[in-house]
Amino acid sequence: MTAFTPMPLADKHQLLVELCEQFEDAIFILDKNLRYLSVNATYELMLGYTEAFLLGRPLGVYAADFLSEEEQAVLKNLTNSLDSTGFYESDFSMANRYGQTLDCHITYRRIYLDDTAYYVGKIRNMSIVAKNKKKLVHLLNYDQLTGLPNRKVFLSQTSELLLDSYQEVIIVRLNIDGYRNLAILLGPDCINTLVENFVLRIKALELDDLRCFSHFGGDDFALLFECKDANMVRHQLDSLMQMCERPFFLNNNSTKGSEVYCHISVGVSYFPKNDNEFIGLLTKAEKALNYVKQHGGDDVCWYQKSINEFNAHHIQLESELRTATSEGQFIPYFQPKFALDTGEITGFEALVRWQHPTRGLLQPIDFIDAIIAHKLSLELFSQMAIQIAEQLSVWQTLGFNQHICINADAAEFSHPDFFDLVSNLLVQYKIAAHQLHIEVTESSLIKRHSNVKKQLNLLKELGICLALDDFGTGYASLSYLQEYPFDFIKIDKSFISKITGDRTQHAIVKAILQLAQALDMQVIAEGIENEQQRDLLLTMGCQYGQGYWFGKPMPAEVATDMLMQQHLSKNKDC
Repeated sequence: MTAFTPMPLADKHQLLVELCEQFEDAIFILDKNLRYLSVNATYELMLGYTEAFLLGRPLGVYAADFLSEEEQAVLKNLTNSLDSTGFYESDFSMANRYGQTLDCHITYRRIYLDDTAYYVGKIRNMSIVAKNKKKLVHLLNYDQLTGLPNRKVFLSQTSELLLDSYQEVIIVRLNIDGYRNLAILLGPDCINTLVENFVLRIKALELDDLRCFSHFGGDDFALLFECKDANMVRHQLDSLMQMCERPFFLNNNSTKGSEVYCHISVGVSYFPKNDNEFIGLLTKAEKALNYVKQHGGDDVCWYQKSINEFNAHHIQLESELRTATSEGQFIPYFQPKFALDTGEITGFEALVRWQHPTRGLLQPIDFIDAIIAHKLSLELFSQMAIQIAEQLSVWQTLGFNQHICINADAAEFSHPDFFDLVSNLLVQYKIAAHQLHIEVTESSLIKRHSNVKKQLNLLKELGICLALDDFGTGYASLSYLQEYPFDFIKIDKSFISKITGDRTQHAIVKAILQLAQALDMQVIAEGIENEQQRDLLLTMGCQYGQGYWFGKPMPAEVATDMLMQQHLSKNKDC
């Protein structure tokens, strides 16, 4: 073990001298008569006098006779305290050589060396401390990007305003629609520029009766108004929405200076109608904001009690849907497809129904949007697919080979377990792949393009038939026919409804049929409601159809009866 060597006394003294020289507080040494013996560099900078000038001069730089009465009183108090206790401490203001007045905290200590008294003083410039404290307060209370008050300040100002105001107080909460997508597209620097420009535009509106404009962070903002009538704010919010109709121009290499539109969702509540306390008002404004976002955004919503009911229903619906998926409450109804020339049932389209335990049988319009919103699409598809596979297996034992078509969305296709789920069902229930058809809507192809294409190709290789549903209602139908391996095109019912009397619809359907023939695809016409539509489609070359004229969606047992009757009828004819 290495022996310990004490620091030489000379080195210790030198280090202490260096420490005093570099210390951030001003340090000085006085003799027993309070004359300067030494000062450090900080003291020189603070007072504006060099050590050479100060040495030998009295504390206060000038003789006592030249000091003001106030300064003489301080000096006398200092002397008395040092004589009696050897210590003095005080806060005072001191003028330096440059005419600046510094707020300082000073301490003096009496120290004896070889029976000689010395006084060591230390001065801290409280102006710097106050400046740092002010900066800290600003950091804690204001958003650093926009300089706007943060949520804490907004809540405080709202609370104070509610205590003092005899007018109506309006809270406005707003978010930038699609902010996350914009942030990913633009990058951090450019999205910050967009937010800064957005704030500058709102400030430029010079909104009347605005008491606070706050930035909660990201795309989250709040406005606080006070006025005689809350309806006066409606005009201000109209100006806000109109502002968003003008594009923002961003100079960025990735966007090449392109235009960016910044639409917003706005929720409003106000005192005294909606609530008397600021937390309640803020909560209700946020509920109104959330209501707008759930309905597509780009709108203003003033809080109403019905929003509470909507939110309660939304929460309850999610809970019931999750119970429904776990308990198997979703069932398929089957709508028959017919060969138009023979009238023979060729297959069925499976349409989901919810057998609700208290509300009865529900149509998709009552729950399908919530299924997508709560990401339950795969669970629903899985539950439907299992029941369809079971039904195909039952029909197969009865000698029926008709197919069943199930609808799938991009949300299901993009799931990594989708293909395995379908292929395992074919093996488990010993179903021929061509008996299971999968329909894809044009709208779902717009999303997750590469994933959908990969999954469709895998399904096609498996032998499953694919149909493009609602053909003609999207914007890129022809490109989809070229890219994807579809076997069937389903003409949307909107083109069939007036086909017998509308030349335009007639021409569109005829063009689709000719296109399908050229591409070696089969066509199914949806929404056939009368014999005239069936006959016209048949003469135009359409092979298959479905609609209420043939049969509405029905339970499995009714569909089985239809197949049985068809089978008996064919045997009778033979």
